[in-house]
Amino acid sequence: MVAFKGKVAVHSITWGHDHLKGFEEAAALGYRAIEPWPTFVMQHEGRESELRETLDRYGLAMTGVYGGASGESGRRFADPSKRHDIVDYNVRLARIASQCGASHIVFGPGGPRVGSTSAEETKQAALTINEAAKRTLEYGVKCCVHPHLWTELQDENELDALMELSAPEVYFAPDTAHLTGAGMDAAAIIRRYSERVAYVHLKDLMPAAARIEDFPMLVGNEALPVFCELGLGPIDFHPIIEALNDIGYDGWLTVEIDKSTSTPYESLRICRDFVETNLGIPIRII
Repeated sequence: MVAFKGKVAVHSITWGHDHLKGFEEAAALGYRAIEPWPTFVMQHEGRESELRETLDRYGLAMTGVYGGASGESGRRFADPSKRHDIVDYNVRLARIASQCGASHIVFGPGGPRVGSTSAEETKQAALTINEAAKRTLEYGVKCCVHPHLWTELQDENELDALMELSAPEVYFAPDTAHLTGAGMDAAAIIRRYSERVAYVHLKDLMPAAARIEDFPMLVGNEALPVFCELGLGPIDFHPIIEALNDIGYDGWLTVEIDKSTSTPYESLRICRDFVETNLGIPIRII
């Protein structure tokens, strides 16, 4: 396999609200970049220098932040009454991110899912996303559409319809587990939207199954995790890395596991070792 030209980061979601422990352990594991949880990022609005100092203290770069329609229960791209709120929320995130060296917002769709998204809903979603993307790009921050299980943007036909209506300022953030769980071929989707791919989540599914209908919805801390450490699930990552290489992708590859099956440190160690040993992509600086 051709050497991957991009850079590897880690998502802080595994540590939950223990943000600083996440920074500390990510750095101890040898990760050199992190995608912080948005609530932590928003706490630094107006005092971005403190967030920069925290990143510097742990030797971490900030890659991006999760935004989109998230941040408020029940908020959806497809709801035009939420357009102003969504745009404003993401502009605020972009302003903070841009001052901390990050240039991506992962545009998470709204949930929970209540059935397939209609053509009219997709049109309204595109209007909101297009407006937000143009505004955040003024700060040098790219909005990256992120299909997500259990949300208004889950299935392949919904992704295709939305991307067709998206402005040139809208980019794409594929997630290997969310695409696979919705029945998509992640490598094929990456190639289809090669000119839009700007950020990637590297993630695996529990080995019990590989499609969303086989999983219960993840609700609260009592639910069993749907996702697992890289290499312990059914996803073959080699074709995905090959697709990224083929399209010339040289951006961030962010390792993510929503909930640890042991401890966050151990889960992200397993992920790190898989990326380095199985995929041949270095993370630690020797």
